Amino acid sequence: MLLPSLPSQLDLSRPGTVPVRRKEWQLGESRSRSSSMMRQKLQGWGSGRGQALSGSVALTMSPIAILVLVFSSGCLFYSVKSHLLPTDNIDYDTGAKSFYIANDTFYKDGSPFRILGGDLHYFRVHPQYWEDRLQRAKALGLNAIQTYVPWNLHQPQPEKLNFEDGANLEGYLKLVQKLGMLVMLRIGPYICAEWDFGGFPAWLLSVRPELSLRTSDPQYLKLVDAWWDVLLPKIVPYLYCHQGPVIMVQIENEYGSFGADRSYMEHLAAKVRAVLGEEIILYTTDGAVSKNLEHGSLEGSGVYTAVDFPTEWDPATAFALQKQYNAQGNSPSLSSEFYTGWLTHWGEQLAQTDPEYTAAALDRILYLNASVVLYMLHGGTNFGFTSGSNTGSSVRDFLPDITSYDYDAPIGEAGDIDNPKFQALKAVLGRYILESPPSPPPLPMRKAFGPLQLHKLSSLFHILEYISTDPSGLHMDQPSSMESVHQISGFILYRTNLPSHAKAGSKISISKVHDRAQVFISGLVEGDETTSTRYLHVGTLERWSSDTLWLPSNVAVPGLQLDILVENMGRVNYGPFVYDPKGILSAVLLDGTPILDWISFSIPLDSIPPSVAERVSDRKTERTSRALTENSGEGNGLPFLIEGKWTDGPTFYRGQLSVEKPADTFLSVVGWSKGVAFLNGFNLGRYWPVKGPQCSYYIPAPLFYAGDNDLILLELDDPSTDLWVNFTEAPDYSCHGGVRSV
Repeated sequence: MLLPSLPSQLDLSRPGTVPVRRKEWQLGESRSRSSSMMRQKLQGWGSGRGQALSGSVALTMSPIAILVLVFSSGCLFYSVKSHLLPTDNIDYDTGAKSFYIANDTFYKDGSPFRILGGDLHYFRVHPQYWEDRLQRAKALGLNAIQTYVPWNLHQPQPEKLNFEDGANLEGYLKLVQKLGMLVMLRIGPYICAEWDFGGFPAWLLSVRPELSLRTSDPQYLKLVDAWWDVLLPKIVPYLYCHQGPVIMVQIENEYGSFGADRSYMEHLAAKVRAVLGEEIILYTTDGAVSKNLEHGSLEGSGVYTAVDFPTEWDPATAFALQKQYNAQGNSPSLSSEFYTGWLTHWGEQLAQTDPEYTAAALDRILYLNASVVLYMLHGGTNFGFTSGSNTGSSVRDFLPDITSYDYDAPIGEAGDIDNPKFQALKAVLGRYILESPPSPPPLPMRKAFGPLQLHKLSSLFHILEYISTDPSGLHMDQPSSMESVHQISGFILYRTNLPSHAKAGSKISISKVHDRAQVFISGLVEGDETTSTRYLHVGTLERWSSDTLWLPSNVAVPGLQLDILVENMGRVNYGPFVYDPKGILSAVLLDGTPILDWISFSIPLDSIPPSVAERVSDRKTERTSRALTENSGEGNGLPFLIEGKWTDGPTFYRGQLSVEKPADTFLSVVGWSKGVAFLNGFNLGRYWPVKGPQCSYYIPAPLFYAGDNDLILLELDDPSTDLWVNFTEAPDYSCHGGVRSV
């Protein structure tokens, strides 16, 4: 599966081991990134104007307010079209639960209502911490939670559905309601969110003929409909009119920056209406730019248009533009993504925004009597292989996101609120709410468990039978993508033998590799007592840089084994290059001639069960020539290598940490190079301290056991010289960067 399992309950007594960002504002940029990224999304757009009827039933009326009562799906629905001012004292409340739009105002149960919301994604937070983070949202003074629903989390394979543990959407909705808050649900099917593939399941890339995503392509819509036939009925009981918390449902996400296929958007709206009924407010979100709103909104469809825009913009201008794309009287001002911070890619400095500047921008919105949703309220963590990527002006300008999604949000990745931004935003919100918010819960216990020395477990190449989904491999004439062999994430190994025309200085080239390919030549090396398989790292091909290597003379021998290990670093989640299959996507050429006859091994590494680690520990990591021959794809064995700098290639390292009482902590991997970390089999995510800026990785307490805990690192390049890691109390973003202001 794409997301590591986040169990809602763990036995803590067990002693054993266990555009650049998104937004419409990006129109291509190199790696200068961030604040300029936001402004870029505005360049090149012209003007346009459209009108969309807001709410669910819209009428063309005289200046007299008309109340329309419609019973749909057992709900009492109001749609008021009025030229009267929001301050006019009109009581529309009949006692039923209702949430509707009238007089350019949201109404909850007949009374004017201002949405003070925040994005808090259930899929980025351990479920045992959902309530803790939601209570902190209430302590900030918020009354609503906005969240995406990632398709790939809930349907990772066509035949597999997942609504358990960390994917328990209904459990999350119940908890929000229990705490007295409302929900704005963003159901996609595309969500962006700096999430792998923008929330699309990877198996869409294996459908043939190739799908045209985010369009009215009939085959694509058929798959969306099938998914929503599962999702939408689950939402019905949680609609506000059914005594639930869901007041609004967003379709698609910032579609106006991508396309202009109105029939696609209309299809989505009709599908939702058919299941959720006419009473729910459907909405779209687009950047406050005329062309984006023209393409992303739905004139005359009863779908409400919301906007987002950079904090430096004048909100009055943005909301005035918003009104042009909603029906008269049906445009309460709403910034559905108020940016409290920003995302960070590998190799960048950590993005941070000034707390006082951010608070002042929020104040300017609230002063206009507008509603607002903080993006992000609490970012959380891209556990496992869930983080997405962006691109610049070309598909090769590849910008993968870091594992942390802290986002410089007012509630930190580990729940911290003792920070200037939380306090500044709380002070502003406090001027616009009548009641004092409740006190926050105490911060979950945090502990620096200290240093831990790891030991070498095994080379990845030596244990393919344990970590590959098909230990014998899959034969293919030329390399094919991960998705074509039904793989979602992780790594894929392509293996063959050097052809007869290989010679010193021969050029190996791959024009399309997504995303990072390590190239190894292997053969037999005689030691004092044993003959073993060793590897020479020829070099690394990266999507964003090189696509050519040259064979060193000491391995330019026909028949030697050629291994190419390709890492999927996260599918593109925003922009024109979102169709992003992984693996080797072109022929592998040796001096211009395609190399044929390959075996591929899928290595998803969603998790490493402790049983696998134990079995690996019990076996010898050295491979005999016989064992290698059986796995090499050729029956003739491999030649012996002459002297060189040999390696075992990507290698697993392991250590056990004894914990008396589980607590939150951060795993520091300073001194290591690049890889993936696992705790008790759970995939914590990618690490890359040599690129930075992230040096440490948040581990919530529920992932620990009371007793021994198993930490495994898959190091792809060079391990720490002394093999130490460190568990600390605070995050560290100082690796090869620091902090930048956006």
